[in-house]
Amino acid sequence: MTHTFTPAIWIHLIAALTALVLGAGVFLARKGTLAHRLAGRTWAALMLVTAVSTYWIRGSGSFSWIHLLSLATLALLAAAVYFALSHRVQAHRKTVIGLYVGALVVAGAFALLPSRLLGRTLWGMLS
Repeated sequence: MTHTFTPAIWIHLIAALTALVLGAGVFLARKGTLAHRLAGRTWAALMLVTAVSTYWIRGSGSFSWIHLLSLATLALLAAAVYFALSHRVQAHRKTVIGLYVGALVVAGAFALLPSRLLGRTLWGMLS
């Protein structure tokens, strides 16, 4: 089991946290503008890094259910880009919201469990 923050974990954590903050900004900003498109492309790149970096993070030495979430993230990310490029706004919106909530908010909440490295570190610092 991984007990330290490896470079892959740092890359994953920084990309995920940046995507979390940038994504919130994109949701609040006006849609369809150049700024929205640029922020969206940056967010998609961050999500790509977040998902791909999990394959270098293996707590027990093997793949886990989290790696299936990464596959789903990659598939949904491709779908979100496709929907945006084909001007299917509703499908794009639903896919991006689902990705944000599922791959960032829910997965992030699981990462904060006391049994996980990030959770142990954070709760240990706060206690």
